[in-house]
Amino acid sequence: MPGFELIGEEEKQAVADLFDKGGVLYRYGLDAKRQNIFRVNDFENAVAKKIGVKHVLCVCNGTAALKLALLAVGVKAGDEVITQSFTFIATIEAILELGAVPVVTEVDKSLNMDPKDLEKKITKKTKAIVPVYMAGVAAKMEEIQAIAQKHGLPIVEDSAQAMGATYKGKYLGTLGAVGIYSLDIGKIITTGEGGLVVTNDEKIYLKAREYSDHGHEQNPKVPRGEDTRTTWGFNYKANELHGAIGLAQLKKLDYILQKQRDNKRKIKEGIKNIPGIEFREIPNPEGDAGDTLIFFMPSREKASLFAKKLKDKGFGTKNLPDAIDWHFAGTWTQIFYNFSEFKGKDLEKVWSQSTGYLRRAIALPIMVLMPEERINQVIAAVRDTAQEVEKECLVSRT
Repeated sequence: MPGFELIGEEEKQAVADLFDKGGVLYRYGLDAKRQNIFRVNDFENAVAKKIGVKHVLCVCNGTAALKLALLAVGVKAGDEVITQSFTFIATIEAILELGAVPVVTEVDKSLNMDPKDLEKKITKKTKAIVPVYMAGVAAKMEEIQAIAQKHGLPIVEDSAQAMGATYKGKYLGTLGAVGIYSLDIGKIITTGEGGLVVTNDEKIYLKAREYSDHGHEQNPKVPRGEDTRTTWGFNYKANELHGAIGLAQLKKLDYILQKQRDNKRKIKEGIKNIPGIEFREIPNPEGDAGDTLIFFMPSREKASLFAKKLKDKGFGTKNLPDAIDWHFAGTWTQIFYNFSEFKGKDLEKVWSQSTGYLRRAIALPIMVLMPEERINQVIAAVRDTAQEVEKECLVSRT
């Protein structure tokens, strides 16, 4: 929860300032009362400048941002949208909300979309490709981009967990037709809830913006109550609190990333020679957001035992194995049993390659405010736990 760790006086002052200058929390209109203060607009402009895109839309949450991004590239009922097996459930829900069909690839050792499986999953019905950058790590984007270009498909980047992370010098979220970020409580920067749609394509931006606001075109020539429209929409608007807090948090982004990367590097260095563990593949190590350190145990059984013993020492894991039911398609019977091809099947066997990685994975959370003493405690706990697991497994085999 990087951004949440650093919530402090800056955010408090940003909110107080908003109320001191009229207290208008709605993002549009009431110009005189709000003293011409538009914090959501300011936040959008600041993000656009930071990541180098032309258009940014701030909305109420990351799930809404992803739905808007998919809608804006033309996804409609009956289309197929390809994403990956390891993701937060919201990725699938956004696809379903549009009446589209989620097609799910395996993940590879990077725990992101396997380009080889992506190629196999493309059909005439495929409308978009959604790579997800889990725990702030890029997918193999050169390969994915080449496949998308070959088939003429837009890439919608689910960068919910990757704000500020990069791939070969470019910010994740800016590599495809459109990208999204989440600003919820657990993300790299946070506004409590919130999401961002980012793109260089004006048509995509306008379509997302209009749909997020009941079809309003934001015509500057008329009052809002007389605004023009050509489509219907929904209400996914952000409010001025999102903007005020977002501005304060954005100023802390570089510091957050630097501290996470430094702390992750130290822990990784301290455990790298433990026999039997293997680190997650990171396609672009320099751009890693650094908020999670993931490694694989030799077997599912050892991973389960490792996580339990580590937790008993007071050190939890992040998503893997904790909360895996919210992050792995192999557990989502409530979704995939509605499709005849999956009804009644063992979904972990459907995505067996992913299961093989995810069920052996241990994810260590990396904090921003992590003193050297705590870093050393984590290293010691991991090393001790590895020895205990190996000893217990050795005894059980004799």
